[in-house]
Amino acid sequence: MKIIKLELIMVKPRWMFLKMYTDENIIGYGEPNLEGHTLTVASAVKEFEEYLVGKDPREIMHHWQVMYRGGFYRGGPVILSAISGIEQAMWDILGKSLGVPVYQLLGGACRNKIRVYTWISGNNPEECSEDARKKLKKGYTAFKLGVPPSEGILNNKKYIDRCASIIGAVREVVGKGVDIAVDFHGRLSPGMAKILIKEIEVFNPFFIEEPVLPENVDSLKDISKFTTVPIATGERIYTKWGFREILQKQAAFILQPDISHAGGIMELRSISSMAEVYYSGIAPHCPLGPIALACCLHLDTVIPNFLIQEHVTLGEGYLIEPLKLNKGYIEKFEKPGLGIELDEEFIAKNTYDGKWRTPILYYDDDSMADW
Repeated sequence: MKIIKLELIMVKPRWMFLKMYTDENIIGYGEPNLEGHTLTVASAVKEFEEYLVGKDPREIMHHWQVMYRGGFYRGGPVILSAISGIEQAMWDILGKSLGVPVYQLLGGACRNKIRVYTWISGNNPEECSEDARKKLKKGYTAFKLGVPPSEGILNNKKYIDRCASIIGAVREVVGKGVDIAVDFHGRLSPGMAKILIKEIEVFNPFFIEEPVLPENVDSLKDISKFTTVPIATGERIYTKWGFREILQKQAAFILQPDISHAGGIMELRSISSMAEVYYSGIAPHCPLGPIALACCLHLDTVIPNFLIQEHVTLGEGYLIEPLKLNKGYIEKFEKPGLGIELDEEFIAKNTYDGKWRTPILYYDDDSMADW
């Protein structure tokens, strides 16, 4: 079997799908994307295509090593996002060629269903509470919501009360039997993060995500020791090497690698195994489309230290058979490969030019704030 072509499709709202074609008419799907840099990743994929055409797509680990190590300069979100989507498509092809789901190739199922959570949207307690009610009716048992943009290195009591009122309102709506995670988005300084954590501990957050940016592992560790709420991080960290120091210093209990940024399916399998040694849980980051989600669900099926899966879509419209939510869970796949089929007609009507930019936030003095 040989790879004959890679095709990229830029799909609304901000996704990019990859189709890997072979000379045996097996097509593999992947999702190589980096939010805000789609066109840059597309260029990297096309560069890798020159190497891949004519190669056997089933030699996944060999091709991963060549793409990662063969260019002298290693890593980074752009290169690894391109590699991740390509690697996903090769797993899809391998599974389809053997007639088995991808998770069977990764060691077989640890579980039969995968717990998922979705986002709560809104800018105030009323809006967030209403969105929580709507999504409770859909069957979710876990949610995540973000804190408002920070107003500076330190924020006043009004900001703290605003954050607490939103989280408290959602807790009141969902009750004690539903989990609420809180995403700080790396927006706060270490000192401010501690102040806010202390204020919202009373609402029993499921976990706090990115209380500070991940570059300073010692700062992350300090916050982890400060609170009893589990700390999560990882969406902006790449490959097993990127997670090594966080695990060694036990700076976070929950790791959130992104399957379309951190190196692909097998790289996340390796990160999960490393985390298992430190009794750390895995909650993969996935704000992308249905292909990335399907890849995550195969990984989640296999790893023993899986916690919960983020998602923004069940594939409605994008997939011929959208995924089904049942009491907060998605059943494991049974079909070969990734187990999904794209709705080509819908996708053709929902393409875009790939230009999406991460929102830029500013403080009151017009200096830039972290998003």
